[in-house]
Amino acid sequence: MAQTKKKRQTKHRGNAAGQVEARGRTGRRPGAGERKPTSRELRAARLDQPPTWRSALNRALIAAALFLVLLLFFFRRQQLGPKIGIAVVMLAVYVPMGYYTDLFIYRRRQARRLREQAAKRRDDPTTTPNAT
Repeated sequence: MAQTKKKRQTKHRGNAAGQVEARGRTGRRPGAGERKPTSRELRAARLDQPPTWRSALNRALIAAALFLVLLLFFFRRQQLGPKIGIAVVMLAVYVPMGYYTDLFIYRRRQARRLREQAAKRRDDPTTTPNAT
């Protein structure tokens, strides 16, 4: 009689209690250069970049466009010209305000990093100067 049961492709992963457990690592551990950066590392790298006028302009364009849509929605009876004027003035104010806010936060973050590095060097016993 022909075999009707299909052969198993992979190992059974369940134990006697019926629980399926993960196999764990089967290969070698990836090195530092091969490992993908974590989301925390990606965020830290992004925050360590100095602010740009382009990023401030993009953010201001989005804010002004959303504000214009709200004006168009809530004040339907008024003319279009003043609404666009308000959005342009808002854009002109938001670009430098956003850039200098980002610059302030960036500088404060860099100063904090330098203080933390100095404190680590001061507390590290391997970097103490030799008394001769």
